[in-house]
Amino acid sequence: MKILNILKYLAFIFVVWFLIHSTIIIADGFYDENKKADIAVILGNKVNTDGTLSERLKQRVDCGLALYKKGRVQKILVSGGLGKEGFCEGTQMKANLIEKGIPDTAIAIDDFGNNTLATVENTLKLQDSLNFKSVIVVSQYFHVTRTKMLFKNHHFKDVSSVSPWYFEIRDLYSIVREFFAYYL
Repeated sequence: MKILNILKYLAFIFVVWFLIHSTIIIADGFYDENKKADIAVILGNKVNTDGTLSERLKQRVDCGLALYKKGRVQKILVSGGLGKEGFCEGTQMKANLIEKGIPDTAIAIDDFGNNTLATVENTLKLQDSLNFKSVIVVSQYFHVTRTKMLFKNHHFKDVSSVSPWYFEIRDLYSIVREFFAYYL
């Protein structure tokens, strides 16, 4: 009986911890400080089998486009890996931005950003060549807290974020995944 009570107590603590953590990352994900930065880093996501951007990725790219058009960033770095669909996410995002009027010279590509950590590390490797000291991370609301934490863990402090107002049912899974990923 005593072990069952301990397990119930631990489960209760875990649920409360999860709810508090998730509330914080959701609030942080939607909070836009309206800061300017040298560069926006748009994290990749699925490209469709026909080479078009998935709706989730299109929303991220449009968010980065808005930052550029409003003068909040001078450059955009698109980062993503080679998806199972056969397209490099960064290359497809850059093509989409060029179609929407962003000059080729304002867009840098990282086609090796296969995950969040790789994107952060690859971005920081480009810091000198792209000449930036501040970053706005662009991704879904549930993803930006961990991304900003990874930048800060790599001693890059001037990082903020913007997220598109786009929601899917799979966000529920993603919020749970982000909880565990944050602590790993």
